[in-house]
Amino acid sequence: MMGQQDRKEPLFYYFRLEDQIPETHLLRLIDRSVDFSFVRDRLTRFYSLTGRPSIDPEVLLRLLLVGYLYGITSERRLLDEVRMHLAYRWFTRLGFDQTLPDHSTFSKNRHGRFRAAGVFREVFEEIVRRCMAAGLVEVEGHHLTVDGTFVLANASPHRRVAWEQLAESAHASHTVRDYLAELEQQNPVADSPPEPPPASGTLSSAIPTPRGR
Repeated sequence: MMGQQDRKEPLFYYFRLEDQIPETHLLRLIDRSVDFSFVRDRLTRFYSLTGRPSIDPEVLLRLLLVGYLYGITSERRLLDEVRMHLAYRWFTRLGFDQTLPDHSTFSKNRHGRFRAAGVFREVFEEIVRRCMAAGLVEVEGHHLTVDGTFVLANASPHRRVAWEQLAESAHASHTVRDYLAELEQQNPVADSPPEPPPASGTLSSAIPTPRGR
């Protein structure tokens, strides 16, 4: 007898995101092998102690790493992919109970406080270097420059992840600098608009007011 799929959705689901990601998935291996805890310590001085909380800087870097590994240079597309892809959501810590940042908010956070400092690129390069050291990322035909030291693009012979665990490894065609440069080009952030002129009837302080007789 021919079956027919019922399209009516159940009222409740039992669903655990953690259970959906294979043990050999690249992002799970990276999460297990690469320590991201240094990110907050390295970037904390760029954040104010008051005001509205920003995107967690570790989440910001995890999002960028997903884009880098899978060749996504559009921030709008990156957030769309994270919305639909279980492994991306799991890796970036953006579960179904959390609202994904808008691509413009993501872009402004990436640009704003780090625009005048190279530390953001340095932290991202450090993350990619750690992925390479674990044998999980290869940057073909390029090298990374981290703290003045050249890191060859081929995987380290002292990889921390066994070959049999590798269902896939990332073969990036960009260096970090190339990727960030393309990201900047494709996702420009407009400068702050100029202040509007004084409202009608308001006198500028540069114009002297006539004295009464």
